[in-house]
Amino acid sequence: MGAEEANGGQADRSTGVVHLQLPLNDPGFNLETAVCSHGLFMMAPNRWDPASKSLHRPLRLPTSSSSLPVRISHPSPSHPLLLVSVFGASSLSSQDQHAILAQVRRMLRISDENDRVIREFHKLHAGAKERGFGRVFRSPTLFEDMVKCILLCNCQWPRTLSMARSLCELQLELKLRTSHEDFHPKTPEAKELKRRKGKKKKIMVKLETKLIEDKAESAEGGNSEINHDNQPNNSQGKETPSSTPLCMEEISNLCMEETSNKLSTVSTPLHDLSGDTSCPSKQIGDFPSPEDLAMLDVDYLAMRCKLGYRAQRIVSLAQNIVECKLQLRKLEEACGGFTLSSYAEVDKELSGICGFGPFTCANVLMCMGFYHKIPADTETIRHLKKFHAINSTIHSVKRDVESIYRKYAPFQFLAYWFELWDDYENIFGKTSEMLPSDYGLITSTNLKSKLSKKRKSNS
Repeated sequence: MGAEEANGGQADRSTGVVHLQLPLNDPGFNLETAVCSHGLFMMAPNRWDPASKSLHRPLRLPTSSSSLPVRISHPSPSHPLLLVSVFGASSLSSQDQHAILAQVRRMLRISDENDRVIREFHKLHAGAKERGFGRVFRSPTLFEDMVKCILLCNCQWPRTLSMARSLCELQLELKLRTSHEDFHPKTPEAKELKRRKGKKKKIMVKLETKLIEDKAESAEGGNSEINHDNQPNNSQGKETPSSTPLCMEEISNLCMEETSNKLSTVSTPLHDLSGDTSCPSKQIGDFPSPEDLAMLDVDYLAMRCKLGYRAQRIVSLAQNIVECKLQLRKLEEACGGFTLSSYAEVDKELSGICGFGPFTCANVLMCMGFYHKIPADTETIRHLKKFHAINSTIHSVKRDVESIYRKYAPFQFLAYWFELWDDYENIFGKTSEMLPSDYGLITSTNLKSKLSKKRKSNS
């Protein structure tokens, strides 16, 4: 059967693929540069395909509990459209189409505001303009960004990758092994959480049995890794989330009107992250939603995904969202204009979340679009010594980066990250050409080894 128009998207019913088009206003947009610009693109369920230069991952639909695999590609660097292919659907409602495209826009920072930011930053930084750098990859939802920023803290990079992958594998297990009602309460109260505790424990037994049969792989090596994300100030935020009057689903808030078009009935699709044809493919699910995580036992989550103390923070965050104590849409709306006052307001809100210290907050705020603060860690100290001949310390690094990058205000982070990411690629090669199985090789031990070999070859 041939392709047909489906609410602005081309639907091929013979293959179950809907092709959507996303217009680009920036003639300099480059998909490869936009995606391969931050370690977040390496974290599951994202998968960049070096051969086709396309991004693959599941994206969630607002009209059902399902996620569908999506491929994002760019016909050519100068082409005015991105092609977004949605697999497993014979058609998509207008609401689902808008939701998919909204998530793609968020990941790639495609908006008039982002285009303006890049133009202004390029006026201050000739090197970034020449390389087309300015978009820093992020997740399709703020919740996914927040959880991944937790995974970045005080952790070796291979383990961060492993924890993200385990969460996606768990999401698939929850979808396949439990009912929607068991794990997806809409707005549970504290008493409701307590009431369901008995049922939850029974479900945990089944999942723990699965865990014993198939233990999660440990991607953590024995050597010390690049610690992009250690917190210089390991202060702990108190669990005092903001109370808001209305609870809304994050994805639904991105969508427009719903039409009567029906989505084909499909199971939650499996997603291949291996990226290496020489290895057996391993299938995972989407990144879990707040509803997926809010009802989980903390100890089980910590054990299943090897999260350690992070499990409590992640479950607490999910529960605050599901219980309407934290409204992500309202939090993003508070960013209006990305002014210093709006930064202070959002930073105060984030700092009240359990476990959100200065480093985590700064990373989340960067994901939200604030670039005047630099999340400083041990890698920042190494970078300042190498590039700026400054012997910075845990106590002076904040002051040092403010002094060095002040001339790029209000885009200090973009200038800093341009230098740091360029350094990684000079040492390890272009990240866009790496296989996913090699992402964990970006470690401090390998960094020192490669630098040592370069020095010897130059001597």
